[in-house]
Amino acid sequence: MQQIIAKAEVLLEALPYIQRFRGDTVVVKFGGSAMEDRACVERVLQDIAFMECVGLRPVVVHGGGRAINARMKDAALQPQFVQGLRVTDEASLRIVEHVLNQEVNPDLVATLEGFGCKARGIHGEDILQVVKLQRPDAATGRLLDWGYVGEVTGLDAEPIKAFLQADITPVITPLGRGPDRHLYNINADEAAAALAERLQARKLVFLSDVPGLLAKRDDPTSLISTLRLSEVEDLIARGVIGGGMLPKIGGALKALRAGVRKTHIIDAGLPHSLLLELFTDRGVGTEIVP
Repeated sequence: MQQIIAKAEVLLEALPYIQRFRGDTVVVKFGGSAMEDRACVERVLQDIAFMECVGLRPVVVHGGGRAINARMKDAALQPQFVQGLRVTDEASLRIVEHVLNQEVNPDLVATLEGFGCKARGIHGEDILQVVKLQRPDAATGRLLDWGYVGEVTGLDAEPIKAFLQADITPVITPLGRGPDRHLYNINADEAAAALAERLQARKLVFLSDVPGLLAKRDDPTSLISTLRLSEVEDLIARGVIGGGMLPKIGGALKALRAGVRKTHIIDAGLPHSLLLELFTDRGVGTEIVP
């Protein structure tokens, strides 16, 4: 009997959050090594199906991560990363496009529909406009070049809005089209942030393979539960934020400044972390607030 009562208490704890977020758009970025664990993928998508069922409007942006690396290895191509972003030449881009659009995206859509959630895939290059990403290195001033990697300059949100109005969950690949009509790879964190900004999402959630932002690397007990915008620059300067976390934080800051109310970084490997973060009092990851 106590277990049954405890289940009812969990539902009651979730109730005010469900009421508060009903009708709101939540952009969820899913990627990293968690996508290689089938059980983890299914748990995450089950959480997203639950969100849609109780009235939220989830938008999923996904990466390809290790699947892309595996295909590149088969093709004798060595993955390269600069400041946490994948360097993408012509050969790599063909692999990235195939894995994202033809393998990962249809699988995620089919799995969501298996949980009773209507879903449709959107190829990012059909809605995202980009320019070639080039930035100066902070230390040397030398211009960094990632090849066919794009920076989002615009997007057509109408297909996404139409799906959401029809209670269909869009599942979007992080690819874009440049002014030269060439295809470009986009860091999935940055693509998700751009979508959250344009859609004026209530929340932007980064599902990762780490518990959140850690004050001490490799020490899960040093999780930073709440981070304010004013604290970010100091953490970057001290090296607490670096590597693959930089695109997440950069995207989170841009989204918050554009009106997104809150961003979250949570561990996709923790069972049902998405529901725990959104619908419980304590949460399980790092929330970033203005």
